[in-house]
Formats: sequence, C-alpha cells, structure tokens
Amino acid sequence: MRQVGGVVAVPLSGPTNHDEVPAVPSPTQPRSGSPRGVSQAPADPRKTRNGDEQDLGLMDGFRKRFAAFAGDLRQSDELFSWITIAGFTVALIYSYWPGLLNAASSWNDPQYSHGWIVPLFTLVVLFWWRKPIQQPVPMWQRFAGLGLLLASFALRLGVAQYRIVTIDMYTFVPALAGVFLMVGGLSMMRWAWAPIAFLIFMYPLPDEATRYLLGPLQTLATIVSTYALQTLGLDAYREGNQIVIGEMHLGVVDACSGLRMLTIFIALSVALVMLGHSEWWENAVIIASAIPIALLVNSIRITVTGLLYQISNSELAEMVFHDLAGWIMMPMALGLLFLEQQILAHIFIDDDMAPVTVGAGGGAAAMARQR
Repeated sequence: MRQVGGVVAVPLSGPTNHDEVPAVPSPTQPRSGSPRGVSQAPADPRKTRNGDEQDLGLMDGFRKRFAAFAGDLRQSDELFSWITIAGFTVALIYSYWPGLLNAASSWNDPQYSHGWIVPLFTLVVLFWWRKPIQQPVPMWQRFAGLGLLLASFALRLGVAQYRIVTIDMYTFVPALAGVFLMVGGLSMMRWAWAPIAFLIFMYPLPDEATRYLLGPLQTLATIVSTYALQTLGLDAYREGNQIVIGEMHLGVVDACSGLRMLTIFIALSVALVMLGHSEWWENAVIIASAIPIALLVNSIRITVTGLLYQISNSELAEMVFHDLAGWIMMPMALGLLFLEQQILAHIFIDDDMAPVTVGAGGGAAAMARQR
C-alpha cells in the first residue's frame, strides 16, 4: 500500500492483510490530484474555478464585506491607513479638479456616455475586492509608491508646458495608484491595481488617437459592408467612404465608423473580464475580440440600412439606422461576447471538472501514471 495523489492506493489483487482496507478520500481533497477509479464527493457549488468563494447573493455579499471592513477598522493600523488613503485621494481630486471637469464634460458625447459610471464601478469593485492591509509595509514599497506619485506629478508638469490636456488628465490614474502603493504596499496593489487602472476609461481619447483611428475604421466598415451587400446579391460598390447601390449613395460618416461603439464596448469587455473567473488566456482573447465584435456589429448596422434602402422607403431606413440600430447594437455585441465566452469555456476542461473513469483498467493506468 502506498500514498498516491493524496489517497491510499491499494493493490488491485486485494489487501494481503485483513486489517488494511481501502481508504476513502476526504471530500476536501482536490480532485485533480486523485487517481482515476476513485469516486469523489461533488464539488462545492460556492467555489469558482480559481478557488474563490462565491457569495450566495449580492446583498448578503455587501453586508458580509461591510461587517468585515468595520471589524478591520477597529485596528489602529488599518484605520490610519484608510484615513491616509482618503486624505491623499481628496488632495488629488482637488489638484486634478479642472481635468476631472474636462473629462465630465466629454460624457455628454455619445462616444463617452459611459464615463460617469466608471468611477462608481471602481469604488464598488475596490470595496468588493478589499482585503486587510498586511502590516508592516516594507519601506522600499512605500518609497516605490512615493516615486510613482512624484513621477506622475513630474509628467503632469512636463506636459503642461505644451498644453497637452489629455495626458495631464491621465496622470491622475498612476498618481492614485502611487497613493495605494505607498500606504498599503504590494499586498494592497495586488487587488487594487485593476479597479484603479479601469479609471482610464472615464477619460476621452486623445485628439491624435481619434484622428488616426477614424479614417481606417471608416474605410474598414465601408469595405466589410460593401462585401456583405454584394454577397446578398445587391449591385454595390465602394467609392471612398460611400457605398453606391444603384442610384443611392450610402455614406459611412464618422458616427458609422465604429469608433463610438468601440470605446464603450472595450470598457464593457474589460469590466466583464474583471468580474469573471476565467483563465488569463480567455480574458486576453475576450479583450482582443472587443474591436472585431464592435466593427462586426457596426457593419451589420450599415448592411441592414443598405438593404432597407432597396426594399423600402428611405424614411424607414433612416429610422432604423439612427434610432432602432442604436438600441440593438449593444445587446447584439453583448450576445456575441457571451457566445464567445461559452465557446472558450468548452474548448478546454479543467482537471477538477474532468469526468472520472471508473474501472479496473482505467484505475490501474492512472495509478501507474501517478507513480
């Protein structure tokens, strides 16, 4: 009898000593390390694939986390750390107030209409992911946070000479990260860096990025939509950023380029990745696919508009293009994203989710491999 993968393996010929009986594995032992042929207890439904505990409900989760946070604040070190973070954050908001107002003014643009929800999302995720600060914080980590904070201010002063407003606004994010690193060290940054970095989506894109992205996106949307119309049997061809269908010229204007859909959908994809429990490569594929999905949905919008121009009057096509399509595009993109997540989840199966083969031959082979 020998120990194999956390359980006692018994020779297949049977125990030689009547006092030796096959040991039943504990339900708490991991399934991935157990040999085949040994039955396992069902997995705890409150556990996710990465081992984190799931809450039974949203309100119960908030109540549990609020009670834990209140209990941690009774410790003087924890209370002082959060008071320090709050004080530095208020000072940063005061210092960056003109830039924050500039960012808020861009939220009136439909391209950045999601910006107001970004700070709220960050606060909720920080509260949900919060963990006690590990004391004491090494001094080199505090100096690293102070260095990041000072580097953000130095960059801000440098771009102020050239009146680069966008980069000046962006430096708020690394400055806030420097505060968290200076107070809480790397242990805090492990769970706080992603929500802090998500704040970048509340700012508008630089004018240069908009200028260089707009032209290629318009051209790509025009090419894809023209090919789709030709595939459907329409006599369509492209002239610049216009699609000619018979005597009708369908112009792919700035709003049709996909840039408006792109900025919102990328932020939404990153938020879904942060809240999910997928593997790192699945998250990378989902974020990378945000751009193709946004362009695909926008091309479908243009193609449907071209079809309606051919089979109905222009008023119906304009109504669908400007009104109904705006409401349908985001649910359609989310549906494609959900379909992609389901496909990725079924490509590979985790060890703890793999089926167990019961049988003498399978068990013997698995035990041999474990040895």
